[in-house]
Amino acid sequence: MSPSTIKLNNGKQMPVVGFGLWKVTNDTCADQVYNAIKSGYRLLDGACDYGNETECGEGVARAIKDGLVKREDLFIVSKLWNSFHDAERVEPICKKQLADWQVDYFDLYIVHFPISLKYVDPSERYPPGFTYDGKNVVPGNATIQETWQAMEKIYEKGLTTSIGISNFNGALIMDLLRYAKVVPQTLQIEHHPYLTQPGLIKLAQEHGMAVTAYSSFGPSSFLELDMQRAKDTPLLLEHPVITKIAEKNSKTPAQVLLRWATQRNIAVIPKSNNPARLAQNLDVVSFDLAQADIDEISDLNKSLRFNDPLNYGIPQPIYV
Repeated sequence: MSPSTIKLNNGKQMPVVGFGLWKVTNDTCADQVYNAIKSGYRLLDGACDYGNETECGEGVARAIKDGLVKREDLFIVSKLWNSFHDAERVEPICKKQLADWQVDYFDLYIVHFPISLKYVDPSERYPPGFTYDGKNVVPGNATIQETWQAMEKIYEKGLTTSIGISNFNGALIMDLLRYAKVVPQTLQIEHHPYLTQPGLIKLAQEHGMAVTAYSSFGPSSFLELDMQRAKDTPLLLEHPVITKIAEKNSKTPAQVLLRWATQRNIAVIPKSNNPARLAQNLDVVSFDLAQADIDEISDLNKSLRFNDPLNYGIPQPIYV
């Protein structure tokens, strides 16, 4: 069995299983956060771009008020959006997000994408998304170095107790390590059996970064977005390799996909509004898969990425 937390390079302990908040609707978000905490989840993975942080904060506040948890029991994650990469924008937007969550600090604050976009004032549109005016994608001028050094400053000020990166490739990580005073505590990436990225994971872990996988179920996460690439891809949850291993271990296909990651010391952030699945998704460190099963799952790799801006018609070719 694996431990239920991952020790970060600053000594903090991060839960290996969290509750992901991407695509959680505003009308159900507060209740979903509350129920996730009630079910035992302690890591909540949010972001400015998800557009539901106010509701996340309501769910957290209710859970604390009802005595389910104390603030220090939770590991709250949020992310810096592309429109706020200019150095002078990082701290103010982080403080706005903290206010939305009704907390004084984040446990982890992540650069969401290695993309700088032109600033959009939150009073005009929030979250701004990828466009400057609702139609056009306008690049910003901030370098990743400028943004990361601003992240280091909010880390030093205690606005967040860890900082990380997301959707970075190996070249960008190697460049960041040349000037970083604070090595990122985490790297969050799309990771599932169709996109295994072993070299990127090895690079991050060798440099002391914990890896968190998002979209652990592959195409399933993107069907509701009407993405053609996801429609054209066989579902991992129904793949004969996954269902065979699930049956052998008396587990669900979802548990097998999550355990494939956590057994290799990769954190996961699934979501569900079904109480039974909430419990099942949390229970993915209490059993081990055979190494042969892990290898067979990994052999499903197609280097198939779904969460690429180009797949949404956004001209930001960061993965070409």
